[in-house]
Amino acid sequence: MKIGCPKEIKPQEFRVGMTPDAAREAVAHGHKVMIEKGAGLGAGFSDADYKAAGAKIVDTAEEVFEKSDMIVKVKEPQAVERKRLREGQVLFTYLHLAPDPAQTKDLLKSGATCIAYETVTDDRGGLPLLAPMSEVAGRLAPQVGAWTLQKANGGRGVLLGGVPGVSPGRVLVIGGGVVGTHAAKIASGMGADVTVLDRSINRLRYLDDVFGGQFKNAYASAGNTIALAREADLIIGAVLIPGAAAPKLISKAQLKELKPGAALVDVAIDQGGCFETSKATTHQDPIYEVDGIMHYCVANMPGAVARTSTLALGNATMPFMLALADKGWKKACAEDKHLLAGLNVHAGRLTYEAVGVALGLPTITAAEALAL
Repeated sequence: MKIGCPKEIKPQEFRVGMTPDAAREAVAHGHKVMIEKGAGLGAGFSDADYKAAGAKIVDTAEEVFEKSDMIVKVKEPQAVERKRLREGQVLFTYLHLAPDPAQTKDLLKSGATCIAYETVTDDRGGLPLLAPMSEVAGRLAPQVGAWTLQKANGGRGVLLGGVPGVSPGRVLVIGGGVVGTHAAKIASGMGADVTVLDRSINRLRYLDDVFGGQFKNAYASAGNTIALAREADLIIGAVLIPGAAAPKLISKAQLKELKPGAALVDVAIDQGGCFETSKATTHQDPIYEVDGIMHYCVANMPGAVARTSTLALGNATMPFMLALADKGWKKACAEDKHLLAGLNVHAGRLTYEAVGVALGLPTITAAEALAL
C-alpha cells in the first residue's frame, strides 16, 4: 500500500501524523511511504530522518493525496485537503465530526473511507487513540489555566499554589476521565485546592482510592457543579461522550455567578465545548473574555508540545495503521471490532450513530458499511 503523510495546515498545528519510526515499520512491512517536505519539522523530525527510515519525501501535499492509498494525519482535514480526497481512499486521523457539519458534508461527498482516531475502542471500554492526547491536554490544562489567571491576561491574579499565609487557588475539574484525572494530578501537584466532578460513582470510588490524598471529588449534579464553580478560580472542562457533541455544563447566564476574572479551560472544545460560551481559539490568540470570565478554548492543545504529542500519538496509532495497510481497511476492520468502531464515513454514508444524532443525518452501521 502507498501511505501518505501531509504536513498539517491547521493554524499553529506542529504535530505530524507519522514519526520516522512509524515510517520505518511501514516500509519494513513492504509498504511505500510518502512524506510531504518539512512535515515533521514542527515536531523535531527532519526530512533526513524520514529518508533514513526508507520514506520518500515529496514536495507538495497535492502529490501526497494524489498518489496515496491511505492518508495518515493528526487533525481533521481542512477544506482544501477535503477537496483532494477521493473515492476508495482511506483517511486515518482525528475527525471530531459531531460539531462540524461542513467537514462531514465534504467527507461524505468525497467517497473516501474515514476512520477516526477518537472513536477506536479497546477491550476495557477505553479510547486508545484518544487517550495519549487526552493525557497531554489534561496535563497542559492547569498550566495554561494558571497562565490565563495572570492579571496581565485578564484573570483574577491568583497563583494556584498560593504562598505561606495565602490560600492556594481553587480548581474545579468537571469530568473524571483521562483528561480530568491528569488535570487534577498536575493541578494538585502545583499546590492548588482541587475538586473533580463526575457522574460515575465507580469512577469517583476509583479516584478516591487512588488519589484520595491528592484531591477531592464530588458527584456532578447540576447543583454541585454550579455551587463549586462559584468558589473556583479555575474551571477545567474535561467531559467526553465518545463521538458526540459535548454537553453544555455552564450556561452564559451562570457566568455572572462565577468569580470575576475566573478562568475556564475547555478541553472538550474539539467536540463543541462544554461551556455555552466556548468557541474554538488558536495558540496564536488563545483566550477571550465573556462577562468578566476568561476563556481558553484552543482546539488543538497538544500541538503546543508537538514533539511529546507526536511521539505519544505515534506509539498508539502505529499498530492500527499497520493493520490497515497490511490487510486493507475492510479485512482489518472485519477482524477487529475496535478498529471498526473508528469507522465514521464510508462511500458517502455516515457510519457513526452519535454523529448522525448530533447533525441530524441518517446513518448506517459500520457492519453494514463493510458489506457495501
